Amino acid sequence: MTKPPHKTPKHVPIPSKQEILDFIKSSPGRVGKRELARAFNLRGSDKIDLKAILRELEREGAVERGHKKRFARPGSLPDVGVVEIIGSDTDGELLARPVAWDQDGRPPRIFMAPFRQGEPAVGVGDRVLCKLKRLRDDTYEGRAIRIVGEARARVVGVYEPNPDGTGRLRPTSRKEKAEYLVPRGESNDAKAGELVLGDILPGRLYGLRQVSIKERLGLMGAPRSVSLVAIHTNDIPFEFPDEALKQAAAEGPASMDHRTDLRAIPLVTIDGEDARDFDDAVFAEPDPDPNNPGGWHCMVAIADVSWYVRPADALDREAFKRGNSVYFPDRVVPMLPEELSNGWCSLKPAEDRPCMAVHFWLDNLGNKLRHRFVRAMMRSAARLTYTRVQVAKDGRPDAEIAPLMEGVITPLYGAWAALFRARKERGVLELDLPERKVVLDEGGKIVSIDERERFDSHKLVEDFMIAANVCAAETLEQIRQPCMYRVHDLPSQEKLESLREFLDSMDLKLAKGQVLRPEQFNRILEAVADTPNAHLVNEVILRSQAQAVYQPGNIGHFGLGLAKYAHFTSPIRRYADLLVHRALVSGLKLGEGGLPADAVAKFEEWGEHISVTERRAATAEREAVDRYVTAFLADRVGASFKAKVSGVTRFGLFVTLEQTGADGLVPISSLPEDFYVHDEVHHALVGKRTRRTFQLGQRLDVILREANTLTGSMVFNLGGQDERPAGAPVRQKGFIGKPGAPKRRKGR
Repeated sequence: MTKPPHKTPKHVPIPSKQEILDFIKSSPGRVGKRELARAFNLRGSDKIDLKAILRELEREGAVERGHKKRFARPGSLPDVGVVEIIGSDTDGELLARPVAWDQDGRPPRIFMAPFRQGEPAVGVGDRVLCKLKRLRDDTYEGRAIRIVGEARARVVGVYEPNPDGTGRLRPTSRKEKAEYLVPRGESNDAKAGELVLGDILPGRLYGLRQVSIKERLGLMGAPRSVSLVAIHTNDIPFEFPDEALKQAAAEGPASMDHRTDLRAIPLVTIDGEDARDFDDAVFAEPDPDPNNPGGWHCMVAIADVSWYVRPADALDREAFKRGNSVYFPDRVVPMLPEELSNGWCSLKPAEDRPCMAVHFWLDNLGNKLRHRFVRAMMRSAARLTYTRVQVAKDGRPDAEIAPLMEGVITPLYGAWAALFRARKERGVLELDLPERKVVLDEGGKIVSIDERERFDSHKLVEDFMIAANVCAAETLEQIRQPCMYRVHDLPSQEKLESLREFLDSMDLKLAKGQVLRPEQFNRILEAVADTPNAHLVNEVILRSQAQAVYQPGNIGHFGLGLAKYAHFTSPIRRYADLLVHRALVSGLKLGEGGLPADAVAKFEEWGEHISVTERRAATAEREAVDRYVTAFLADRVGASFKAKVSGVTRFGLFVTLEQTGADGLVPISSLPEDFYVHDEVHHALVGKRTRRTFQLGQRLDVILREANTLTGSMVFNLGGQDERPAGAPVRQKGFIGKPGAPKRRKGR
């Protein structure tokens, strides 16, 4: 039998460098020579040419070689690597960053995949070995393999004893999925249902991590337990060391050295009804200068904390550690002891108090003409509240305010009208997002969850404080002193593109190619005001914004439309403001209490620290409110509520109840029967078969299914018909989801 003639393999051209690069860039992970040869149908000697091209691309820096000689574009992450969980995005999805990153520029974003049975439950601060899958050039999905380093050595939870002498600790954090085992002899005599603080022990028993109870915090459900959970869960310092308390108790009146006497000027404090410390006072009068017709002379006086808290003393060390005060519905964790915050640094009526004050002069349009700082002694003329001042302005002054109307209240509103005109002229981002207020009775029980009222009197004080903050930043720049700026960057290009796509779908335009200014957002907000889409657009624009931080390098404050801005007006509760006061004292030679000699070298580090403590405080305050609200609604499981979609994720919908502002999750598994895909651009979940859409801002009827008072979390199911925002987009064709997301098999 004769053999068939030998077939010569068809010649395949060697791919170009660009073709190889395009293939590597489009691949979800790293690729080796085998995958490249298979993709381009290369055989024999062609593989030698491929190897030479890859070496050349590597020398040029176009690709980099990783584990097992697999290639990827520079800056790519390996298929498996260790990441650190750094927080969550506005939709509640955990974000991570690679632990090892030696490339130029920012590392890629990593979204942690939703938790699946059998995977470790991870939380913020954990170091996790992950499988990493690229979704697009700078975005990866991480799936946890195992935890290699835990977030903290301590955990807060509720203790439950076991019959065998051991116990269980149920964590209060909703990010902690698993219970802890309390071995025999490690319970510290804790009782069932007690809130406890424990140290995590090495090793596991019966598959559970172990914990030793070190502190008993009282029964869970007691009036003050909610804020205690938030304090301990977020590692907020709340007990002052004896040295700091002794120093605060020993303080007394300040001297008049380097001080201007302002005690004859009727400065007044305006705060909330429940405020206990008063650290800012205001005054205004028509400018007597004939060259400034219709202009104003204004003053903002701030408690002189720098006189009492000196660099590196016991009070300063503790204030820096805390970074700021933290406010809960039932208590305040102050940055400074009460002897100062409610005593010598509180501008109480009819008592002499040291202050740092700024005079500033405005023209009739609210433009600042000049300003001047002084270190002074003042005596507050009255302790007023926002509500009383607003009622007085509306024509119904009480007996205390009536004598102050002509000389104090009316000029303040006149000067504010000028400041407000200037604010409108420069353009300030005006987002309309309501704020919750938890009202408690004297026993600490919840009476109601209300929307916090906002009057013109609030805006008056706010605009006076902003003007004073601008003066501080400008002065420190002029006298060449270090400044802790409060900066707010422009939104990132990635977020802007996503926002534009969303707005385009609603026939709203955010122009390209122009210098971005807050008024461009305001025009969009005005276009949707009083429409069903108003809340939706406010939420999406808020999510597109960068986060404000403290740093010594100035990039301006985008949201306020200001080129120079620093916090000066609350040194009693923000360490950043105390640094600004000290810089003014040093630079203007106003006596004792200025910056230390080595301050300039430390400003960047200090800025990073107080930015972190600010975020820590905000998280703790939000968690406390969530737990209070959950407790308030716990006896209404099964009840129906009106809600709006406040977040859309791959695992479900976050909803906010319209009456109380309570937040909770509608799991994707509970949505009407279909397979739902996450449309990231339009902030929506879309049914693949029915095309039914659930979108950010959409009104829904929901039924409360679970209210976990331990973690402050609620789970809802849909109830009745939902109302989609008028004009909200529904995409009818094509695959909807995150770029690079895999298509799922039918029948799942």
